Amino acid sequence: MTSADSLLALLEKAERDEQGLPPVHRWHPEHQGESRMRIARDGTWFYQESPIERERMVRLFSTILLREGDDYFLITPVEKLRIEVDDAPFVATDVQRVKDGGVDKLVFTTNVGTHVVAGERHPLRIEHDPDSGEPSPYLHVRDNLEALISRNMFYQLVEWAGHEERDGVTHLYIDSDGARFPLGSF
Repeated sequence: MTSADSLLALLEKAERDEQGLPPVHRWHPEHQGESRMRIARDGTWFYQESPIERERMVRLFSTILLREGDDYFLITPVEKLRIEVDDAPFVATDVQRVKDGGVDKLVFTTNVGTHVVAGERHPLRIEHDPDSGEPSPYLHVRDNLEALISRNMFYQLVEWAGHEERDGVTHLYIDSDGARFPLGSF
């Protein structure tokens, strides 16, 4: 497979990842409870404080995640169980820059194998720690679920970033799928 073919396959995979997910937003089960599960900031899933080692199980659970306000749930047609999430339920662990029809696209891969193209439907955002000023970058994955962009991937974005000067301040930005996202300034 050529490099162009593999990049096209990556874009197609990102499209397919959004299709075929369970319609969790349409389920309203009567039974609710606690799952005794937690997703750590690094994307590790735990059950009763023991890491879940089976990737396929984590991937399955990730497809039935639902967020309501600040609360997260694993939901099926018959039950809705609260799950603790330390930061974001996903972590973006890889990013590829792809040119498609002359448009740059950033294709992220999450810790559960989902592919997401950053753009208007999947924006990037940066939060800064009020004490340290350290950035925490996020990618909208689906519905109101986000991925924390790993530090290495954020550094890659900064390396690819464009910049513009305004009022004596340099502003960094990254473009993807026709949208522009600010990364910071100095």
